[in-house]
Parts: sequence; structure tokens; C-alpha cells
Amino acid sequence: MTKQAKNVLIIGAGGVAQVVAHKCAMANDVFGQIHLASRTKAKCDAIAQSVADKGSFKHEAVLHTHALDALDTQAVVALIRQIDAHIVINVGSPFVNMSVMDACLETKTHYLDTAIYEDPAKICEAPPWYANYEWKKKEAFAKAGVTAILGVGFDPGVVNAYARLGVAYFDQDTVTDIDIIDINAGSHGKYFATNFDPEINFREFTGVVYSWQNNAWQTNQMFEVKRTDDLPVVGVQNSYLSGHDELHSLHKNLNVPNIRFWMGFGEHYMNVFGVLKNLGLLSEQPIKTAEGLEVVPLKVVKAVLPDPSSLAPNYTGKTCIGNKVKGKKDGNDEEIFIYNIADHKEAYEEVGSQGISYTAGVPPVAAAILIATGEWNAGTMVNVEELDARPFINLLNQMGLPTRIQDKEGDRLLEFSL
Repeated sequence: MTKQAKNVLIIGAGGVAQVVAHKCAMANDVFGQIHLASRTKAKCDAIAQSVADKGSFKHEAVLHTHALDALDTQAVVALIRQIDAHIVINVGSPFVNMSVMDACLETKTHYLDTAIYEDPAKICEAPPWYANYEWKKKEAFAKAGVTAILGVGFDPGVVNAYARLGVAYFDQDTVTDIDIIDINAGSHGKYFATNFDPEINFREFTGVVYSWQNNAWQTNQMFEVKRTDDLPVVGVQNSYLSGHDELHSLHKNLNVPNIRFWMGFGEHYMNVFGVLKNLGLLSEQPIKTAEGLEVVPLKVVKAVLPDPSSLAPNYTGKTCIGNKVKGKKDGNDEEIFIYNIADHKEAYEEVGSQGISYTAGVPPVAAAILIATGEWNAGTMVNVEELDARPFINLLNQMGLPTRIQDKEGDRLLEFSL
């Protein structure tokens, strides 16, 4: 028997973890005690103070904080048992996924994450990426009767749900293309910065770009393939074919021959990125300085860039993330766009984080609520598109991430009667 979902352990203390902490506090009529753990307890304490200052708890409570090395499976096991955690929301570095997952298996605790595991010594392994690590644990989760929901941020996560909804919208087996488009039309006012962990951000874009086209993996270089779209609210935007987590499960779970991911970049970002890469400063491999010190160039760049969480107070503008889906509806060719618009300033005013962190942090809390209520308690390992998207979308509509759809009927809020 698995535990009834009550106490929640959040792992991580960055901008996304801050959103998760606030949103869990707002739902503490569903959850029991809420705990936050990371390598640096002071960062957890700062988030706990933010939750207290904004009065985020629905019912009076405190956010408990802990120091934790999440790479140490037995340390995670000990903390889970100490606090009697029933759900772990892992929003720490993707480097800790497997150790945290193993701890959840050992303690039969439900597991959620928002990004695919990465081996620190490797970049852009052979696809499908989930098969290299996470999916190898699927049988163990099924045997234990424990739920693990992989990649339940926004992208991956919400866009996976959008993909499932898009396929269901069209005539059966007629969807030919799913194009996931991620645009940040905001401004943080810094010369150069990344919206989340620079090390993880740069690793996404320094390897081969994998996309699923004509029912096979295709490779390209970053910034090689460009598209331009006129999108709701943010207007005309350029984006570039990029490799991304969700492609590596969607190609398996949905019968769609073309699934691509597109990320928006400004000219300034691309120019700075190009210089850093060409100088070798984005390498994950250690080198020695003239003084004999061993350093990893990518970690040095991370150390000198602004902390992504520091961007939030002055961030303005909006994001637009969604799926363009092509298929046949009632026998006719049609394209729809399922999407969300988020506002950086509104996110900061509500939870003290910028919009990118907000879009990534709200969905895992919605998923945790659905585990707690039994609607998404799968009792095995799943990716988001394997679950019923309707309760997830309805809940996100209520939690600050409303979904809209553009189709032949116009542009409207997407909601379901259950």
C-alpha cells in the first residue's frame, strides 16, 4: 500500500522552488506539512520568509526548512522518513533526479520533477533521453505502486498535456505536426543573464539539436533552423529549432510523425552565446589554468552571471508558450494553437519570482494536488501526456496559468466539464 498524500517535501531553493513553496502554501488545505530542502539552508530560509511575508498559507502554518545533499540517496531517504513525506517535488538541479528518485522508491513516496536527468559529464546523449535513465526505473515504480510523474513543469509538462489535447481535438490518427513554441518577450534589464540555472541553460544549446521528423530523429545545429510566428499578445516573434525534453516522450506516446520544439532568442543573446561557445567557455570538461588550478569553464561562466532569482524585481513583459497542432478536423485541414500567456511583473507581485520560474513552478504543484486527490495517482512512472489532461488544465486555470486555444471558432479560454 502506498501512503495517502499528505506531507510535501520540496527539493531545491531557486526561483522555481520559490514558486512551488508559495503555491503549496496556498493549497495547504490539501497538503499537510510543507518542507523545503536544499544544499544551502539559508536559501530555504529566505524562501520561507517570503512565504511568511506574503501570507501565502491558506491555513496558518510554517514552512519547514532543511539542509540536504540531494545527491546522497540515503540522506534523502532519512529526511523523507524524518518528516513523513508523502510527495517529493524535485525542482533542484537535474543532476539530482536519479538519487532523489531512488530515495522515493526506497520509501514508497510519490515523485515529481520538471526536467530530464543530466549526467554532469555528458551533454546531449543519444535519444530518446528518458530511456537512458528515468524509464529504466519504470518497472520498479510499478512494482512498488508509487507514482512518478516526469517533466511536469511547463515545457516539459503543460505542453505535453497540450499535445495530448491537440491530438484528441482532431480526427483520429490525422495529426501530422506538433510545434511547441516558447517565447519570452520580457526584459530583465541586465547586459546578459539566463532565466534559470546558467549551467543547465547553456547545456541545452551547446549540443546537437534533436527533433522528431518523418517518424525519425533528425539532427541540426543550434540556431540553424528559424521560424517566424505572429502570436497572441507578444506579436511577431522569431524562434529556433531546439532540442528539448518533451520530444523524447511525445514521440513514443503519441502517433505523430513530426514533433518539434522552438525557442525564442534575441540577437544579443545569440551573439554573446556564440562568443562564449567559440572561446570554449561553455565546455563542461575541466581544464587547468596556467597556475595549475583545475576549473570547469561552464561553472566559471555560471559563477560570474547574475543569479536568475535576482532578475525578478525588475523583470517586465510577458511569455507565450504553446503548441501549434496540424491535422484534419471533420475531414478538413486545420491548425490550432493551445497556449498560455504569463506576465513577469504579476508573477513577482504574487510569489516574488519572474515569469519563467512561475510557469515552471505552478504545474508541479497542480500535479501534486491531483496525486493527493487521487485523480493523477497513477501508481507507476508516467510522462504527462499519458495522463488525463482535463483536470490538470482546469486546475492551472484556477492557479494562475490559464490556457487559451485559437481554432476556427476564435480565441477563448480552454476549460472542461468533468
